[in-house]
Amino acid sequence: MTRRILVTSALPYANGPIHIGHLVEYIQTDIWVRAMRLFGHDVLYLCADDAHGAPIMLRAEAEGITPEALVERIGAEHRADFAGFGVGFDNYYTTHSDENRQLAEDIFTRLSAAGHIVRYGVTRHFDPLKNMFLADRFIRGECPRCGAADQYGDSCEACGATYAPTDLKNPRSALSGAEPVLKESEHYFFRLRDFADLLADWTRAGHLQTEVANKIAEWFEAGLADWDISRDAPYFGFRVPGSENQYFYVWLDAPIGYLASLWDWLNRREGRTVTLDEVRAFWSEREVRHFIGKDILYFHALFWPAMLHGAGYTKPAAVNAHGFLTVDGQKMSKSRGTFIQARSWLDHLPPEPLRYYFAAKLGAGIDDIDLNLDDFVARVNSDLVGKLVNIAARTAGFIEKRFDGRLAATLPQPALFDQFVAAGADIAAAYEGREYARALREVMALADRANEYIAGEAPWTLVKDPARLDDAHGVCTQALNLFRLLMVYLKPVLPQMAARVETLFDAPLEWEARRQPLLDRPVAPYSALATRIDAKAISALLESGRAA
Repeated sequence: MTRRILVTSALPYANGPIHIGHLVEYIQTDIWVRAMRLFGHDVLYLCADDAHGAPIMLRAEAEGITPEALVERIGAEHRADFAGFGVGFDNYYTTHSDENRQLAEDIFTRLSAAGHIVRYGVTRHFDPLKNMFLADRFIRGECPRCGAADQYGDSCEACGATYAPTDLKNPRSALSGAEPVLKESEHYFFRLRDFADLLADWTRAGHLQTEVANKIAEWFEAGLADWDISRDAPYFGFRVPGSENQYFYVWLDAPIGYLASLWDWLNRREGRTVTLDEVRAFWSEREVRHFIGKDILYFHALFWPAMLHGAGYTKPAAVNAHGFLTVDGQKMSKSRGTFIQARSWLDHLPPEPLRYYFAAKLGAGIDDIDLNLDDFVARVNSDLVGKLVNIAARTAGFIEKRFDGRLAATLPQPALFDQFVAAGADIAAAYEGREYARALREVMALADRANEYIAGEAPWTLVKDPARLDDAHGVCTQALNLFRLLMVYLKPVLPQMAARVETLFDAPLEWEARRQPLLDRPVAPYSALATRIDAKAISALLESGRAA
């Protein structure tokens, strides 16, 4: 049965470029979306730039431009980088939009009318040199739970704790270095505790990975506190309705950006301005699946489903979290050249080998993955060039030169072809379960079998014997059909290569159609589908990172 699925990736922040650590998530999501479409499901993939907050306001000020100009420029860069890596959003929007403002105000008003919004005074850090209240990320100090130094004002990267900025020990302003003073301000709060029972059930109902649900349980044990959803002026964002100097906290309107991107897509699809009720209905009729990093679990697994439920929207069917990326076993580093921007990678290396390498490392859990650059070169050269493309490279030329570019009418070993077809069930299950590493292991095991078949039959020897030409024709036809099956299985990971293979065979790589071999039909002349990665390109990439 065809499923109707709405998929999102977390919104990248519009104050800087995309780097390869970000790409883990977008490549993971894109592979899943492409796989589900390959299997025949109706999938809509949405994203947007997260365009609000004090950091964007301050960077724009430093550059002497408006925040709007900054987010427009960064948004264009993000779109180009994602396109370069084959990340195929159906819509990529921005949270700084009229749609997002209307949605944020509507959700806020609905929550307020139901009694889930309260307002009371808070004590916040104020920078006496900058003459402004400090956003949580502009306060640094010691974690109140574990004591780790130089932590942000709202969360600890060392132990994962979240807390109020006033709980931070020995705080200082990250903007001026001054010791902040405490001042009173009146903020709006979302009463998360109103949804404690609902969330306790939802987080244990299969919508989260087990390890994520276990982590979320710790926050229930500590008790769900009111969530501060407003910030003081000056602030780049949407003003809270009815307020003079309070703006929606960026994390209030950021996830609402998923809905805003949907609204923009619906407007363009329908050629008119659809209503909020239509947006809500479309969302509620879909299986909504979010892909996020494990660092933003609190917002997506607690605040977001509670906000949706309280405002009359369907809660997500799944929130899929992933781990972080290390490079050569360490955190990305500018001094080592391993803090690699997406654009730098595209300037030095092709994108699809990185998609393949990430897929070969990704499972369904939240463990970190490592980009070992030596292993990257070895694996890409071995798997993609030495195994996969080698199947076509060793046989397609014979079809072109000795058999008029036409496949044979029969397969010499139909049972072997059927075995490759049958393997699709396990590969499909692995993709759906986000077990990409397992899927690729199975595909490469099939590639080994295909190469063993070619080596055993030795078509390069058969073509030298006029009496064995028909045998050589059959062997090459068999090999190319096995290769085509492998490319069906790899289409979600290698969409650009898959498009070239579709041109080679003049036939789409489709899931159900894979069951029938291509016989007695022309194939286009073969041209190289992949080339070996040169270690010198890696060195140049790292050098560019150090120089940046």
